[in-house]
Amino acid sequence: MFGYIISRLLQAIPILILVSLIAFGIIYLIPGDAAVVIGGPSATPEELAQIRQNLGLDQPLHIQILTFYAHLFQGDLGRSLTLGIPVVDALLARSPITIGIAIYSLVLTILIGLSTGMLAALNHNRWIDQAATLFALLGVSLPNFWLALVMIVLFSVHLGWLPTGGYVPFTKDPIGWLRTATLPAVALALMQAGLLTRITRSTMLEVLNQDYIRTARAKGLPEWIVVGRHALANVMMPIVTMIGLVLSVLLSGSIVIETIFGVPGIGSLLGSAIANRDYPMIQGGLLFVTTALLLLNIVIDLLYTSLDPRIRVRGR
Repeated sequence: MFGYIISRLLQAIPILILVSLIAFGIIYLIPGDAAVVIGGPSATPEELAQIRQNLGLDQPLHIQILTFYAHLFQGDLGRSLTLGIPVVDALLARSPITIGIAIYSLVLTILIGLSTGMLAALNHNRWIDQAATLFALLGVSLPNFWLALVMIVLFSVHLGWLPTGGYVPFTKDPIGWLRTATLPAVALALMQAGLLTRITRSTMLEVLNQDYIRTARAKGLPEWIVVGRHALANVMMPIVTMIGLVLSVLLSGSIVIETIFGVPGIGSLLGSAIANRDYPMIQGGLLFVTTALLLLNIVIDLLYTSLDPRIRVRGR
C-alpha cells in the first residue's frame, strides 16, 4: 500500500508542474500590459514601474521563472495585491469555511442522491421511479446559481426561514453556522444529488438483476437484508468514485455560490481576486485548489482499493 501511495504521488508531480506553468503564465495571458491592467488608465509611469517591480515583470523571463519556482518550493505563493498579506495565509484562513460547507453539501448529496436512487430502483417503472427520474433530470439541468437565487427569494425573502447570506463560524455558534451554511450547501448539493440519483438507480437496477440477489431472495431473506447487505455493498463501488467527482465540482462551484451568499471562503476570495486582478492570489489559489484536488483523488483511490480486494491485489 505504501508503494501505491508513492506511485500516485509521483504521478501527480507532472500535473502540478503543468498547473504551475499555467499559473505562472496567467499574468501573460491577459491582453496588453499587466501593470496597466492592474494600475488602471490613470496610473502614473512611476506607479506602473512599481507594479512591474512588485510582480517581477521588470526581470528577464528566465529569471522570473526561476524566481517563481524558488518561492514555490519554499511554500511562498507571493503576497496579495489587494489584501496585503501572504497568499498562503489568506488561503489557509478561508479554507476551513469552504471545506465545512463542501462537507455539509457532500453529506446532503449522498443522503438525497443515494436514497432517491435506491427508491427509484426498488420501484422500477412506478410513479416513484418516474418522480426520481424527473428530480435527477432537473437537478442536472438547472444551474446552481439560479437555484441559489430562487432559494434566497423563497426561503429568505418570502418565508424568512433562513438568512439571505453571510456566515457565522461553527465554533462560535453551531446553530448560526447551520442557518447560514444550509442554503449554499443545498444549492451546491442539488445538482450533484441529481447526478448521483441517476448513477445509483442504474447501478442498483443492474445489481438487483444478478443471480446472487435472486438466490438470496429465494432463500427467504428479508428484503432489507437483500438490499442493505448484498446489493448495497456492490453499489458502493461506483458511488465512491462519484464522491471524488462530486467534491471536485463542489470546490469548483463554490466561487459562484459563495459570492452569491456572501460566504467568506476560498471561492469568494478567488472571485474577488479575479475581479480585482490580484494575480498572485489567482496563481496561488489555482495551485492550492489543484493540490487539494490531487490529494483528494489519491484518498478516493485508496478508499476504492480498500473496498475492492481485486484492485488491492493488483496494487501490490
